[in-house]
Amino acid sequence: MPDPPYRIVTPRLVVRCWEPRDAPLLKAAVDSSIEHLRPWLPWAEDEPQPLAAKVELLRRFRGWFDLGQDFVYGILDPEETEAIGGTGLHTRVGTGAFEIGYRIRESRTRHGLAAEAAAALTRAAFEICGVDRVEIRCDPANTASIAIPRRLGFREEATLGRRSPARAGEDVKRDVVVFTLFRDDLAVTPAAAVSYEAYDAAGSELGRG
Repeated sequence: MPDPPYRIVTPRLVVRCWEPRDAPLLKAAVDSSIEHLRPWLPWAEDEPQPLAAKVELLRRFRGWFDLGQDFVYGILDPEETEAIGGTGLHTRVGTGAFEIGYRIRESRTRHGLAAEAAAALTRAAFEICGVDRVEIRCDPANTASIAIPRRLGFREEATLGRRSPARAGEDVKRDVVVFTLFRDDLAVTPAAAVSYEAYDAAGSELGRG
């Protein structure tokens, strides 16, 4: 199975592999949105972190990407001067599949940017990598997050009890809602309508749609 693209361009976004030089952009995005992120992302409890910690984090992300272990992307504006959020094609759901996660900085929410990035990653996963399924998993209480797979045509398959880490100060793990899209269903979903261009690490085009 081919690895995912390093860089994906959509009508409003650049979705690409993080690089250590992006650390100031990442820190600015996280620091401006800590309270927005904290209810849903356990790692936000440890924020804010110093810039050096962000550099090391992005070095790990780049290493995983280069080794084909996991594929974490930054969501940037077209000029690549602002980190709008983060996303990824994660390998934790097994062979022949990816899980998409996403987050958007608070100042850029409610503009459909997470859906645009997720749709482009979904298309790339099927059309370039050839996977059979893509999953999105959400906290049942996170209505904004749940709206995205529904908007893109994913099928809501199940609510799994106590599968996600507990929130800070709580003892019980959180439930998770699982959404799935299979490759042979892509063409009839809204996700297929989002255009993209995809490139490898050397800048050669891998595909577009």
